[in-house]
Amino acid sequence: SIQLSHSKKSMKAAVLIQRWYRRYMAHLEMRRRYTWNIFQSIEYAGEQDQLQLSSFFSFMLDNFTQLNGNGPDLISQLLDPVVDPWLDRETCYSMIAVPNSYTGPRLSFPLSVTDTNTLLNAFKEQQTLHARYLLQLLYETKKLLRQMPNIVYLSTSYTKDITICGDLHGRLDDLLLIFYKNGLPSAETPYVFNGDFVDRGKKSIEVATLLFAYFLLYPDNMHLNRGNHEDYLMNLRYGFTKEVMQKYKTHGRQILQLFQDVFSLLPVATVIDGKVLIVHGGISDQTDLDFLNSVERHKVRRLFKYTSSLFVAKHNIVDILWSDPKNQDGCHPNTFRGGGCYFGPDVTQRLMHQHGLQLLIRSHECKQEGYELCHGGQVITIFSASNYYEEGSNRGAYIKMGRDLVPRFYQYQVGRGTRKLTLTQRVRVAEGSALRALKEKLFTHRSELMAGFMECDHNNTGKHSCVSVSDWAQVLETVLRLDLPWRTLRPHLVRLTAEGAVEYQSCFEDMGSGVTPNLAETLFRYRTDIEIIFNIIDKDHSGLISTEEFRQMWRLFSAHLEVDIEDRAIDDLARSIDFNKDGSIDFTEFLEAFRVVHKLDNRDQPLCGRTENF
Repeated sequence: SIQLSHSKKSMKAAVLIQRWYRRYMAHLEMRRRYTWNIFQSIEYAGEQDQLQLSSFFSFMLDNFTQLNGNGPDLISQLLDPVVDPWLDRETCYSMIAVPNSYTGPRLSFPLSVTDTNTLLNAFKEQQTLHARYLLQLLYETKKLLRQMPNIVYLSTSYTKDITICGDLHGRLDDLLLIFYKNGLPSAETPYVFNGDFVDRGKKSIEVATLLFAYFLLYPDNMHLNRGNHEDYLMNLRYGFTKEVMQKYKTHGRQILQLFQDVFSLLPVATVIDGKVLIVHGGISDQTDLDFLNSVERHKVRRLFKYTSSLFVAKHNIVDILWSDPKNQDGCHPNTFRGGGCYFGPDVTQRLMHQHGLQLLIRSHECKQEGYELCHGGQVITIFSASNYYEEGSNRGAYIKMGRDLVPRFYQYQVGRGTRKLTLTQRVRVAEGSALRALKEKLFTHRSELMAGFMECDHNNTGKHSCVSVSDWAQVLETVLRLDLPWRTLRPHLVRLTAEGAVEYQSCFEDMGSGVTPNLAETLFRYRTDIEIIFNIIDKDHSGLISTEEFRQMWRLFSAHLEVDIEDRAIDDLARSIDFNKDGSIDFTEFLEAFRVVHKLDNRDQPLCGRTENF
């Protein structure tokens, strides 16, 4: 009887522990999922902003004949830089001397295995390739890519396996880990890298340089598709342009131009054994491989700029680079990203039947496990940048495919720190980072949100104005359109009154304190757009523009925002921020003067970062 009593107690304790553990894990999974949704929604919203800015530039180029007296010359200057013919000649690199004091890697062309090994080891040691060698490598890559078709057809009959990798986004450690696990590119180990080599990560130059070096060494075994980030404006927004100019201050402009030339010449698709199509983004109901093969791809250098003769070609390439699969049938505009389309299983099936395909491999979307199957297994997403959003946020993966064309998946995750963290700690770190980003998003839309809240706040009780949780969530979704579980996120974003109502002004506490609210919000919200326009005007990428160029920038930007700003106000602003009165303006100092520079790279900031008084 006593033993039976102890046994029942033990069983009850075990059941209680099991229930607690299941609830705990369910709660952790819920946190992990909404963290992921925040990261992805904000990323896609940023891309949507980028394409809206691109569309604005295209509209200006086609329609503006006058912009506050500057006429078409300003637009032409901004969007149609003259191509330097010097970069098409060997003198673009041969006239650059390499000093004896240079201790980095030295390359000889044509490249050998020794050269690529030297380059690989140098990048592991944090060394920088001299501008002379980088320019020559880009020049040779451009020359070879000119001979490549738009769609590369491969066969498994000459090799045991082909390895397919997705987005790397400047993560050199991920590339090095792939090479370590799978082997260096060679005749025996062929690779397909499916676009988005650059942007976001801090080693984009090194990643692209290694890929191009192996492409030059093994042109029949190293294959590179273009991604949506192999594009001029995307590079301005997401960091590649800044990385080049910081690492190559003397020859940065020439290096950037050659990179853009190379990007425009990258093939847009790869086909294995006539059965497996590999593209960066996806397809649409208008995708036709025969037409894609006939496009003069080098003319689609910048996806926002095209002539009427390239309209169909541009849209086909945008679909290939930007589209995402969905489970619902049909083909619809990709409203989340703002470019490309959502394509359903019926669209996939139609393309498969039309071209005799059996599998579509694409990248473009970060997946928690590094890969994902959809459309009945006919579409595979592969993503190779681990820890993409935050340390521990996702695994990277690559595919190996043999003559049977059956994909085999290999997963990995870079970072010793990640392995030391428990699951709970990894979720907590990622959640904190996601919530910081979401807080910033709320602040950038403060005016629209406040208008919505006040419309629902019938009592209008002043500083502690309140709305119901339901109204609060509805306003957030209507304004931000991020498709997030706002009720679940509410405890992290706002305070409740004792009666359970939301104090909606608590959304914006400590953000942009001490700054005129409308000005702070505008600068915070459009900082990236301002910086892109600034960098386009700043031709030499010196980080300085004249006060007259600043006036032009603000006229351009006010046209983009459809905001009426008087010339006198712009002139007063220009004079007030030219602190040393030398006639030039540093953009970073300009933002700091208004106390709205928010250090996204600083992981140690509190949830709502305070800005310093100038």
